[in-house]
Amino acid sequence: MFNHHDISRNACMLHGPLAHHGYDWWWHSFTAQDVETGEDKAFFIEFFVCNPALAEEEPVLGQLPANREAGKKPSYLMVKAGTWGEDHCQLHRFFAWKDVNLHGDAPYRVEADDCLASETMLKGSITITPEEAAAHPEWMCDFGSLSWDLTIDKQIAFNVGYGASKPLRDAEAFAMYWHAEGMKSAYQGTITLNGREYSVTPEKSYGYADKNWGRDFTSPWVWLSSNCLISQKTGKQLENSVFDIGGGRPKIYFVPLDRRLLGVFYYEGKEYDFNFSKIHLMVKTEFSFEEKEDLVIWHVRQENIHAVMETEVFCRKKEMLLVNYEAPDGSKKHNRLWNGGTGWGSVKLYEKKNGALELIDEIEATHIGCEYGEYDQE
Repeated sequence: MFNHHDISRNACMLHGPLAHHGYDWWWHSFTAQDVETGEDKAFFIEFFVCNPALAEEEPVLGQLPANREAGKKPSYLMVKAGTWGEDHCQLHRFFAWKDVNLHGDAPYRVEADDCLASETMLKGSITITPEEAAAHPEWMCDFGSLSWDLTIDKQIAFNVGYGASKPLRDAEAFAMYWHAEGMKSAYQGTITLNGREYSVTPEKSYGYADKNWGRDFTSPWVWLSSNCLISQKTGKQLENSVFDIGGGRPKIYFVPLDRRLLGVFYYEGKEYDFNFSKIHLMVKTEFSFEEKEDLVIWHVRQENIHAVMETEVFCRKKEMLLVNYEAPDGSKKHNRLWNGGTGWGSVKLYEKKNGALELIDEIEATHIGCEYGEYDQE
């Protein structure tokens, strides 16, 4: 009944109008352990494709002044990878479409040189020198060297339902779509950052995999997820649990729906769904984001006809990065999109019983993937 895997939603969506004005990305985040010290280190890897119908011989970078003057929109595969923590970085490697081998149907597969992403595998490398990063602001990235060779086991999915179903995809009703095929994923393999080796094991990877696509991003942009969860009721790790909250201000047919979030808590096999597109659940959401001097804080309260979920997440600014993307039209409106993988906090889960709230559990969460950003004010 639960665990709504649907790899058709992981297929590449850039056909029809989206081929000329659209992006699609497959995102992966997970924790690895330093081979020498055993310390945790959080990483992310993403394959981002944009405007295949506008392909040229070279990757078309939308932030390059000459391209902006010529009115050229971006067109490329961008392989994005990096790490969180005090030495956080994001690295970008761009490929022209002629150098990309894309099997767009499910199960998807994207390949370019030594970089590969599929439902079960992730391989690749990026090396950027300080000189290159300084000389190429249009790359929108830092410098460093990262290589990876990983397998993925996607264990629990979050399917947002009708909002990303085929009729609404075909109609391109939303500006931005979301599907989390692996909101709880186990990663295994190795990753090397600036010559230092890290080991990735299924039981300590606390992995996550999802995908977004569309013609534009959302503002505000919210994402919170973790499957490294400890029950305050028993003091034990929850082995078959994960929560995932995402969204912001979705647009349907170019009309913004004000501040809506999709949320789910899969608690030891029972699903608590807070999805605004499921009308019968009568979901209500309140959320706030605070930026302190050294911390960022999310407060989310979601309620449906059966249950309430209250989530509070913290992350240290010095461990986060301001993540960079350009939109398919070549604009870069998100210039303060906080993105982290070392968040911590708590989730309180209540069931409604006879008109009162009954606490099911208070859950301590760590290794939280977290994001928040709003467009630059025009």
